[in-house]
Amino acid sequence: MSDIKQTEVIEDNKNESLKEKEEIKINEESNIEATAELNEGTGKRKKTVSSLDKFGSRILKDKSKVFEYNAWDNAEWDESQEEEAKEIVKKQKLNPVDEEMKKKYDSNANEYWNEFYTKNTNKFFKDRHWLRTEFPELFKIQGNEPFKIFEIGCGAGNTVFPILEESKNPNLFIYAADFSKVAVNIVKNNPNFDEKNCKAFVYDITADDIPEYIEPHSLDICICIFVLSALNPNKWENACNNLQKMLKPGGYVLFRDYGRYDLAQLRFKKDRYLDTNFYVRGDGTQVYFFTTDEIKNIFEKYFELEQNSVDRRLIINRSRKLKMYRVWIQGKFKRKPLEDAE
Repeated sequence: MSDIKQTEVIEDNKNESLKEKEEIKINEESNIEATAELNEGTGKRKKTVSSLDKFGSRILKDKSKVFEYNAWDNAEWDESQEEEAKEIVKKQKLNPVDEEMKKKYDSNANEYWNEFYTKNTNKFFKDRHWLRTEFPELFKIQGNEPFKIFEIGCGAGNTVFPILEESKNPNLFIYAADFSKVAVNIVKNNPNFDEKNCKAFVYDITADDIPEYIEPHSLDICICIFVLSALNPNKWENACNNLQKMLKPGGYVLFRDYGRYDLAQLRFKKDRYLDTNFYVRGDGTQVYFFTTDEIKNIFEKYFELEQNSVDRRLIINRSRKLKMYRVWIQGKFKRKPLEDAE
């Protein structure tokens, strides 16, 4: 059995939603495997210096040793794997979502996210401590100069609170917004939430304008992690335009999202295909799977793309002898001088 077929999950549609979201959220944070090991028998995480040292550099050279670790970096596919992935996507196209349901998923997108956070509260969400490795600039904000960060799609606050916890700058301020009012309330009810250094509010990044709380070109960093993929592709331009309006010249978008032929894309069954590389999950939330060329086309007008790369990981379930190929796009986009982007 091929590696791709081995990772397919066979579930009835009625059970698909919860398992799908749980798996995606867990694997979404699978970078943690490189910075922490699970204590056997306890389920508690133990951070280790040695695993941090190996992060991003654990390359599988001997395939017979594939099950010795939980994760391998830079896991390139061979030609047969890529062809198999393309065949899976071709089959998905044969059973698309009907037009009426497409309209419903799009027009009620915020309600589907509200339902998701209502059902799951914060139980699927781990603090993104891997951010310090992927985006170290978030944890090097020192001195006393005012520094403003905006996280779009803040979810349960699993990015916001680690940054605030480790910040050495007393004048760091974070704006945290989400499409879902339920997610925003989870952030506000977190015991670590303090209005002195954080403002949480509902906002749609595809809106016609930027939030009233944020001055144009006033932000140092915008965090955009697994956000653009949740949008209908016809709204990407609006989202990018709002990001550029808020950032200072020289400010950054820190970006991470799903890549083409990621495990999450290939495991979709019938009646989940919305459009090319665009799907709906069992709970009604939508997801797109990008290439670096698409990201370049979205951002290059207003941003210098200092990083726009594919992050491939081979995630191992050693107890079940499963290989799961994850694909993400990671980027750092620097806001151009205003006159250069007009």
